[in-house]
Amino acid sequence: MGEHLTQELTQEKAVLVGLITNDQSEDQAKEYLEELDFLAHTAGAIAIKHFTQKLPYANPKTFIGKGKLDDIKSFITEHEIGLVIFDDELGPSQLRNLERALECKILDRSNLILDIFASRARTAHSRTQVELAQYQYLLPRLTRMWTHLERQKGGIGMRGPGETQIETDRRIIQQKIALLKSKLEKIDKQKSIQRGNRGALVRVALVGYTNVGKSTLMNRVSKSEVFAENKLFATLDTTVRKVVIDNLPFLLSDTVGFIRKLPHQLVESFKSTLEEVREADILLHVVDISHPNFEEQIEIVNKTLDEIDASEKPTIMVFNKVDAFSYDKKEEDDLTPVSKQNISLEEWKKTWMAKTGHSIFISALHKQNFDGFRDLLYTMAKDIHAKRFPYNSFLY
Repeated sequence: MGEHLTQELTQEKAVLVGLITNDQSEDQAKEYLEELDFLAHTAGAIAIKHFTQKLPYANPKTFIGKGKLDDIKSFITEHEIGLVIFDDELGPSQLRNLERALECKILDRSNLILDIFASRARTAHSRTQVELAQYQYLLPRLTRMWTHLERQKGGIGMRGPGETQIETDRRIIQQKIALLKSKLEKIDKQKSIQRGNRGALVRVALVGYTNVGKSTLMNRVSKSEVFAENKLFATLDTTVRKVVIDNLPFLLSDTVGFIRKLPHQLVESFKSTLEEVREADILLHVVDISHPNFEEQIEIVNKTLDEIDASEKPTIMVFNKVDAFSYDKKEEDDLTPVSKQNISLEEWKKTWMAKTGHSIFISALHKQNFDGFRDLLYTMAKDIHAKRFPYNSFLY
């Protein structure tokens, strides 16, 4: 209890800001702010209030209108809040104008995600990827960062390359970017050799939106301990395990989770990590069925897979967290109170999701319908293995 209280006291207080536009409905704006809230929590902040404003498009100078800006200024002054996070990427002039108007630290969604990646990078590979993305994000914002760093030190958004003033010199940052790219190329070559040395084993890659349970599923299938927690981007580094189902060996890899509005600098930097997906024989597209907007999350993952030329691969749709899904049930009698009820596996099999090619409904956490999942994965992996090694296919 005392630890929890201490943690709350040390968390940065923040307010979150989003827009309702011609391209983004009120419901979408609210949901995106909820996700931004989760991102802020993952980074170590506590969101005190959400602000939204309806505009045809973002104000090119301050993102939001003057009236809303005054409201936010009054609120953060009254509640002594030093951090405002915007749900969309802000341009250099918008950042500068907002800092002058609000007199506090300003972050956008991209900067927040970069900060989370910086705090979670463990290996030399992921640290190099994140550092490259941070410098690429920082380069067009150098003028703003100079004044920003004179006034603010440390905290969310200030990890990594934003900590020393000398590195904000444009020439030095450009040199640093070139060096990091060169370093990544060397690491990527090593990774490519490692992948080549794995032989012709069938490769299976876990993909999906962030926090859908990929690492938990990895742990269950491979019986290994891969870091998993209820926070966004728990996994940055690709983990590969050799797995045997019955007498069939194959390689299973976990990858970084996808998310909407992912900074393009990160997508570019992490393309090498996604080589595991590109070179996989089978994709396990894990979906959090309990999330209210899981259909949109499926679309975002499919779009990302399309961007890396991996959308045509044999895919098993793994609808996870069936134990956490419930719906309001009410009998015909209007006097009967509404109650929450889980859907049975037989009912799931009658839904449109069961008709999307190869699909399975499971709970990785509680191993619900896990035998069915293993059987489906085994059948698909066996077919690929038999084509690759026809001379010993009779063993399976």
